[in-house]
Amino acid sequence: MKSRSTVLLVLLILLTLDVSGRGDRWRLEAEGGVVIPGYNTVQVPNPGGTRFSLRNDLTTDSRAYLRLRLSWRIARRHELSVLYAPLSLDAAGVLPGEVIFNDNRFAPDTAVTALYRFNSYRLTWRWHWVRAPKLDLWVGFTAKIRDAEIRVQSTEQAAFTDNVGFVPLLHARLVWRWSACAGLIVEADAAAAKQGRAEDVAAIFFWKPAKGRASLRAGYRFVEGGADVEQVYNFAFIGYLFAGVAVHF
Repeated sequence: MKSRSTVLLVLLILLTLDVSGRGDRWRLEAEGGVVIPGYNTVQVPNPGGTRFSLRNDLTTDSRAYLRLRLSWRIARRHELSVLYAPLSLDAAGVLPGEVIFNDNRFAPDTAVTALYRFNSYRLTWRWHWVRAPKLDLWVGFTAKIRDAEIRVQSTEQAAFTDNVGFVPLLHARLVWRWSACAGLIVEADAAAAKQGRAEDVAAIFFWKPAKGRASLRAGYRFVEGGADVEQVYNFAFIGYLFAGVAVHF
């Protein structure tokens, strides 16, 4: 309930900002909506632990979320942006069998709660590669810092694994303007390696009045990926339904 209130408050503040002044070097984007959990398979350590699902063996609740991005046009064809994207999901249920998680043994039929946290902080540079009357294409790179934790807890014990790490990603952003006021944005951060993969892809419909510096948007995003290393096996798919606002100043 607190998360939903925060999302609504931020969107309301941005919509009521005085953005009548000239200038378009800065853009603040706020995105809020509901997280729809998909598959989320965990094994800690890998090997040695028990592979189980936070979605199928337990029940993971949907919840509200908020993302914020601030972009700065540093030159005619170059842009920098920073992204704050916290994510935290709660799960609960009764284990169908024995689970060994990070050297802790949870007996069958044990009632547990679980936390899946995957906060993301990103710095993106992009270059305006294609410039056309109705189409823009940006390409670049993203430096991502992930702050991840998986925690399993019963009434008798708790076990967790956490990790803070750096992930380099390729970046692309396509803007297709159907008219002077409406269009579609498709943006992605993605990379793959032997140890794992990461994708964050969004389709965003936007509407911008002919006069004014704020645009409304809505769309769908998915985040997918994970790691298959000695310390942990974890792959997850998470969907997002959202609405938001972008303010140019």
